[in-house]
Formats: sequence, C-alpha cells, structure tokens
Amino acid sequence: MTLSCHGALKDIKGKTDFTFVLAGNPNVGKSSIFNRLTGMGVVTANYPGKTVELNMATTDFKGRRIGIIDLPGSYALGAVSEDQWVARRAVLDTCPDAAIMILDATNLARNLYMTLQFIDMGIPIVAALNLIDEAEKRNISINSDKLSYLLSIPVVPTIATTGQGLDELIQKAIEVAGNKYEINYHVRYGTDIEANIRKLEDLLSKYDFGTSPRALALLLLEEDTEFIEIVEKHPQGSFLIGEVKKISMDIKKKHGEKTPMRIARERHGLAGTIASQVQGDVTPAASDKIWAYTTSPLTGIPLLVGVLAVIFAFLFYGGNLLSTLFSTLWTSSVTPLIDWVIFNIFGEGLIGRILKWGFDDGVLAALAVGIPYVLTFYFMLAFLEDSGYLNSVAFLTDRLMHKFGLHGRAIIPLVAGAGCNVPAIIGTRVLTTMRERTIASTLITLIPCSARTAVIMGAVSLFVGWKPAVTIYVIVLAIVFFVGMGLNRIMPGTSTGLVMEMFPFRAPLLSNIFKKTWFRFRDFVFVAFPIVLVGSLVLGTLYETGYLWKLSSPLSPVVEGWLGLPAVAGLTLIFAVLRKELALQLLVTLAVVMYGGGADNLLLFMTPAQLFVYALVNTIYIPCVATIAVLGRELGWKRAAGIMAFTITLAILIGGLAYRFIIYFRLL
Repeated sequence: MTLSCHGALKDIKGKTDFTFVLAGNPNVGKSSIFNRLTGMGVVTANYPGKTVELNMATTDFKGRRIGIIDLPGSYALGAVSEDQWVARRAVLDTCPDAAIMILDATNLARNLYMTLQFIDMGIPIVAALNLIDEAEKRNISINSDKLSYLLSIPVVPTIATTGQGLDELIQKAIEVAGNKYEINYHVRYGTDIEANIRKLEDLLSKYDFGTSPRALALLLLEEDTEFIEIVEKHPQGSFLIGEVKKISMDIKKKHGEKTPMRIARERHGLAGTIASQVQGDVTPAASDKIWAYTTSPLTGIPLLVGVLAVIFAFLFYGGNLLSTLFSTLWTSSVTPLIDWVIFNIFGEGLIGRILKWGFDDGVLAALAVGIPYVLTFYFMLAFLEDSGYLNSVAFLTDRLMHKFGLHGRAIIPLVAGAGCNVPAIIGTRVLTTMRERTIASTLITLIPCSARTAVIMGAVSLFVGWKPAVTIYVIVLAIVFFVGMGLNRIMPGTSTGLVMEMFPFRAPLLSNIFKKTWFRFRDFVFVAFPIVLVGSLVLGTLYETGYLWKLSSPLSPVVEGWLGLPAVAGLTLIFAVLRKELALQLLVTLAVVMYGGGADNLLLFMTPAQLFVYALVNTIYIPCVATIAVLGRELGWKRAAGIMAFTITLAILIGGLAYRFIIYFRLL
C-alpha cells in the first residue's frame, strides 16, 4: 500500500530512536544496503502529485529502534526532476538524525558532488564507501581514513552484496546523530564565491527561515524556485530577493556565467580534487575499451544491429523449440488424462465440452504460443541488463531520441517496454518533464511487449515464416518513429540534454539471470494462467451455446469488411485487453476445438495473410488493462484515454491497409 509521505515520515520519526536517510547516486548499491538492513516490512509512500516513491522501514540495532528511509537515486539535490525533488523534500521534511551517503568506490569524484551538497545543507553525514570489491578488481585503491579526514565525516568501507561493514556503518551513524563525532567542515568555494555566500549568510541570519543561513544562501544563489518562494513570502522578502539578484549579477559579470553554473562548477572541481587526493592512479579497465566500441556510431550501430539479430534468432529458434516440446508433451501425455477425468465425471455433454476448453485446450494454447516466447525473451532481456549493454545503447541513440523530443536515457524504458509495458511506463519517471513522459509512454504502448511478441512469433513466425514476422517489427518500428516525430512537433516544449553515468560492463552471472527471468516469468504463471483458463472457459461457453457467432456479428463490418479477418477473431482481440497473448491463445483454442489436434490447425482457421494482419492489429491497438491502469496513474486519465483512442484507430487503419496491400500484390 502506498501512503502519503507527510504522514508516513511523521509516523516513522515518532516511533524510532533515530531516523536515517540513505542517499546516493543511482546504481551505487543503496537499495541493496537498505534491504540488508531492514529485510521485510517495507512501507512505500509518495508525495501528492508525485509518482516517485520512498521506501521506509525500521530495524533494531543494539537495543535501539532505527528508522531508515531509502531516498530515490539522484545525482544532486536540486528540483530538476521528480527523483531530485522527492529526495530533497524528504530530507527537509524528515530532518533526519543523520544521512548515510552511499559512495561508489569505482567513481568517487562523481559521488562526492552530492555529498558536498549535503554538507552545504548542514546535515550530519556518515559515508559508506561501497563497491570496494569492484574497485579492487579495477586496481582502484582509496584511502578511506584520509577521505574521512578531508571531509570531517566518518567513512566506512562496505560491500552491500555481502553485508560487510554495515554494522560499523550504523554504529557510526548513531554516533554522528548523538553528536559524538564532531562535524567541523563545510565546503570552501573560491574566494569571490565564498565572500558573496558569507555576505548573504550574514543578511539571512537576522531572520528565521527554519534552515541554516549558509544553506539558504546557497539555495537562493542556485536559483532554487521553492526556497525563493519561501523567502518572497517573508515581510522582508522583496528586499532579500533583491540582494540575492544583485549578488548573482556581480558573480555573473565577474565569471562570465550564471551563478548556479559557477557554484556547480566549483563544487564539481572540489569533488575531483578530494577524490584525486585519496585514490591512486586508476588503471583503465578492459570494459572501458568495450564502452568505446559500443558507443561509437561507426562500430556501435553495426553491433546494435547484430545484437537485435541475435535476440530475434534466439526468440525464433528457442521459442519454436520450446513450443514444439511443450505441445508434444502435453498432447501426448496430459491431454488423454484430462479428457478421461473430465468426460468420466461430467460426461461428453455441454459441461464436459466447456471444461475441456479451459483445462485442456486453453492450457495447450498457452504452452504452444505464450510461455515459449515470453520465457525466451525475458531470458535475453535479463542478460542484456546484467551485462550493462543497455546503458551504452542510451548514449548511442541519444541523437535519434532527440527527434522524438526525448534524450538517450529514454531508450531504457523503451527497451524495457519490449519486456512489459507496465514497468516501462513507470520507468519514464527518470525523464524530467511531463512532455517527455507523455511522448515516451505513448511510444512504449506501441512497442511489442513480450506478450505481443508471443503473438507475432506464435502466429506469424511459426505458421507463416520468419520474414513476415520481421516485417511486423519493421512496420511497428516505423510507426514508433513517425508517431514520435509527430508528437515532438505538436506538443509544446523542447527536449532536455542527456546527462547519464556510464556503468561498467560486467560478465552476467547465470544464477542472477535465471532469478531475474523467473521473477518476471512467474507473473505469467500466477497471473496470466488463471486469466487464460477463465477466458478459455468463457469462450468455450459462448462457442458451445452458439452465442459466439451472435456476439461476433456486430464486429463484422470492421473485422471482416475492413480487416479481412473472421468476425470471431475480433472477439478474441477484445478478450486480449486482459492480456495481449490471450488473443492468440483463445484463437488457437478455438481452432483446436473446431478442427481437433494441436495448434497446427490454426492454418485451417485463417490464411497466412489473415494471421499477419491479426498479429499486426494486436500489436498496435490498445494496451492491456494493466498498462491502461498505469497510464492513468502516471499521466492522468485524460491522456490515457487519448492514447487508447489513438492506438485503436491506428491499429484498424494500418491493419486494413496492410490486408489490402498483401492481397493486391499477392504477397502471402
């Protein structure tokens, strides 16, 4: 259950001896440390109007009750994106006893920027120097004692995956919270910047704004709109903001750049200086050379095409192999047993035939066209994620993404959409504006997810051929391209630049790949299977009672007249709103019942051209109910309804044109 942040933060603060926030950049092991420290009983909360969530939990340590809040991974404490806004707002609302900064030992300079921001805000800090095992592999040696001395904060080397150093980390956090560790350091900027900060600090110290004058001075000079509004509401607000503008103008004239940029530049410079003092020379890793090849257009684009070809080949051959294996085993071993049980208990009348639809034919359809391709795709997706390759794809495609009004980072949720649209749309939270999130979410709904891939592979690749299956992907990618360009033109606003960290390539562990594959696949097993079963029973009831043809008749003008499909196929497409692969599974079930045997009888039910159009329409039109629900939550129901209407119209239009093109040129 998701709660309001204000209530949840107040509740955890009141029930614990100490409250700590875990802060850090993305992918530094922060959530792993959170899970290690807290285990089960996690509460999720968000701020009204914000979709980025906070995880919080309590744990016991040496007789003390500790509350721990896992902030969103962020590179800074600004308010540019939702994750930054939520991270900072949670810190300000919680007033934590201490902040535990998680630092990546393999990229210290970049991590120290946010640490310096926390110091600027006057928050007690203890640092976890995490991923020291990865640093050792790259011959990176860091003097944690010297880092502690330079920052005047405790620094504890940790390994999140094993739990090494976590007890000491919490002990140091308690000492910092109890003022047993003297904090006497604040960030020293250049002489001119420091003088102006102190000038504004002296001015603000005469008034009570609920935060340290130095922290507020920096926030105002960095043009933080939230704190500017707070100061403006003060009786002396106009005067104070006027002084801030004067100081900012002086800094701009002297340095030739805006004050926020100058402060950020000096903070980055200081982070780099500190990092260089505590670590020796870094030996370039082999993965750095791999990055160079994968992100260069000259070598990266052919490599990307090759990777996509390997994925498709794996889906085609691996999925077909599993499909044949599962179908053969089921029809030879399980079908006779199920038929014997059903017909002996319920007879071969109406009830018996309906039950056979669900418990035999429906399951066979799932085994033949659903499970094989979903399973193989999730395996490939897990492999690519764990290798780190998807991040290089983001850099490689940045220029292309700008044509859609997005940046390279958007490729990550777009690629994730090929697995499942639901987490992919949630993943658009990494984008900074509602415009970008709307464009990306619309494009994601057009990306063939694993369920739609199962339909393409199970209907077209299996029965028509791999070339027509590839053609569907080409058509859909072309649609995505033109829709993206169109949305970029008609929606007001511009795209932002790409600032993204390069994560190292790693050799994926098969155990982790299998775990991740199963974690995603079990949703199909536990959620989709019951839907397939119930859907097959409903379809069987409609078929055996004769209502199937009556219900499909109103669909005839569009389904038969325009799309060239059997009217009953339109009914299965409507069922597919529950889950996209359900369309083909019900169609196969219908074919099996009508013609007997296995899924091969689908060719007796529809022509190759019809199978092509059927898969194409199913791929483009309205997403499943889970996707619709998350669209409504993330973008609002007005935008969600617009996307639904658009995809339905587009699917019908493209499907009808494709059918006429195929028939006219006799392509299939």
